Formats: sequence, C-alpha cells, structure tokens
Amino acid sequence: MSLYQEQFSAATKAQFESQLAWLTALTGKAFESVEKVIDLNLNVAKASFEESTANFQQLLSVKDPQEFFALTAAQTQPNAEKALAYSRHLAGIVSGVQAEFTKAAELQVAETSRKVASLVEEVSKNAPAGSENAIAFIKSAIANSNAGYEQITKSTKQAVEALEVNINSAATQMVQNAGKVNGRASAAAKK
Repeated sequence: MSLYQEQFSAATKAQFESQLAWLTALTGKAFESVEKVIDLNLNVAKASFEESTANFQQLLSVKDPQEFFALTAAQTQPNAEKALAYSRHLAGIVSGVQAEFTKAAELQVAETSRKVASLVEEVSKNAPAGSENAIAFIKSAIANSNAGYEQITKSTKQAVEALEVNINSAATQMVQNAGKVNGRASAAAKK
C-alpha cells in the first residue's frame, strides 16, 4: 500500500471514530432533553389535575351566577401565568439543547477541519512536482466550506434567538389578555 493510501485510510478511520463519538454524545443530549420535557409535562399534568379538582370543588359550592363568574374570572389569571411559566421552561430546555448541539457541532467541525488541513499539509509535503494547483484548490475548498459552516451557525443562532423573543412576547401578551378578561369578568360579576 502506498504512503498516500495509508494516510487516507488512517484519516478516514479516525474521522469515522470521531463522528461516531460525536453522534453518541448528541444522542445522549437528545435523550436528556426528552427526559426533561417528559418530567416537565408530568409535573404540569399532576399539578393541573390537582388544581382542576380543587377548582371543580369550589365551583360546586357556588350559590349564584355572580359568584360563579367571579370565581372563574379569578382562576383565569393564574392559569395564564402558569402557561407562561410552562412555555418559558420549555423554551429554556429547547435553548439549552440547541446550545449543546451547536457547541458539539462547532467542536466537531473545528476538529475535522484541523485534521483535514493536517492531512492535506502532510500530503502536500510528499506530493509530486506540479500538483501545487490541486493542493491550493483543496485548501481553498476547505476554507470555503468552513466559512459556509460559520455562516450557517450564525444564522441558526439568530433564528433561535428570534424564536425565543417571539415565544416570550406571545406568552406575555397571553398573560396580559388573561388579565383583561379577568377584569371584564369581575366587572360583569359585580353588576
């Protein structure tokens, strides 16, 4: 086997092992995140069931329609605040996962780029005369792919940040609207 084939074979094997380790780490992070979401949903479901039972018992004890409307209006604001807290917690989990994936991807790309550049450099030392243009082309292609990856990473981070802002804005509006509904229902109950 020639020197080049041995170098490429060793580089390919190392790259495969590196990617396998990276995928294993990402899979572990994904499972951790799913566990967090399931735990959050179970806690929310349990609390919601307990609160629904208590609210239903309160509604059964209502004597007149005004008391009924006042009680339902009083329950609107806390429910909206709980929904806001849930959405923020969920967004925090998603944001954490995205940050972990981005960090892992950046490390993987940096390591792969370093290894490929090292391999190209090693091959270029032993390359026959006249192959300078081909090696320059390969180096340029590597640099361009790294620049493209950096742009994609920046765009992804911006998109996630915009999503978080939109989620927080929508949740805040939901709480404000629930407060308005609560105020109107209280005013209607007093009439």
